[in-house]
Amino acid sequence: MAKDDKKKTDNGAKEKKEEPNKKIKKSDGEKEESPNGKIKLQELTALSNLDAKKEDDRTAVWVKTWHLAYEMELRKLQVELMKLQRSMKATGARVLLIFEGRDAAGKGGTIKRFIAHLNPRNTRVVALVKPNETESTQWYFQRYIAQLPSAGEMVFFDRSWYNRAMVEPVMGFCTDEQNKRFLKDVPLLEELLVKDGIKLFKFYFSVSKDVQKERFEARKQDILKQYKLSPVDNLAQKYWDQYSLRKFQMLQETNRTIAPWTIIRSDNKKLARLNCMKHVLSALEYEDKLPAEELVVDPAIVVSGIDELKHMEDNLMRPDKLFG
Repeated sequence: MAKDDKKKTDNGAKEKKEEPNKKIKKSDGEKEESPNGKIKLQELTALSNLDAKKEDDRTAVWVKTWHLAYEMELRKLQVELMKLQRSMKATGARVLLIFEGRDAAGKGGTIKRFIAHLNPRNTRVVALVKPNETESTQWYFQRYIAQLPSAGEMVFFDRSWYNRAMVEPVMGFCTDEQNKRFLKDVPLLEELLVKDGIKLFKFYFSVSKDVQKERFEARKQDILKQYKLSPVDNLAQKYWDQYSLRKFQMLQETNRTIAPWTIIRSDNKKLARLNCMKHVLSALEYEDKLPAEELVVDPAIVVSGIDELKHMEDNLMRPDKLFG
């Protein structure tokens, strides 16, 4: 809620605000207008203006305490990621992060926060489209192998070869035989990658059915998010149970000690982002690393593949009890 510039917020955060009936030029990407007409601050704007001094062209705005705490934690973790990247460049380390999960589970948003302040020369996001005619005749993994990290690189797969474990069989884009062969082959491939020195992280973002529906509706209303909509999204709710069964099968066949799955509960996207970052940072060694206690993850958000399998085994006959 906005106040006039004689008043201050409870946390001191200040930001420019559009005056009634007066058009003000949007500056430095600090504001964006949401579909309901409200002004939404860009991430980290509140934090960067926390100690801003009163000026004639500034108006104090209320910022929720939890949001400011989120921005503080996010900034801290993004600084750690920069330290990690510097260390990787010096040592030649290679990191591959696979992001899988339901549609609208928050995968892309989390990747965006990971790479926000990383050097793009050593960071890549891979989001492959449908195979073309030539790629369709190749070994299934071939086009992914070409995208693996080189020395000093951090590569993010926004969906990956695991399309063949969930989306493709549910939507009828592959045969049963292709799906079964994939589930047998992929643990062998990942073992080769890890033994060759690649640090591999496999994340499955788990969102509930109701929250997924809410996010789909929000995408339809927000023109800036409509690029995320696809025909597959429209069927995600209809085929919810089929996706659950494929998820269970995938975890059973591909959760290995050498390449385990990590489940991220993502109904709260902000907590999902922070805990995903902490998981990566806590698992890797780099210079000037934060104390371990500052990188401890929330066990309600970050769940091991083994624990998720146990949860699914206990609730397969009660789909309403299953997480997404």
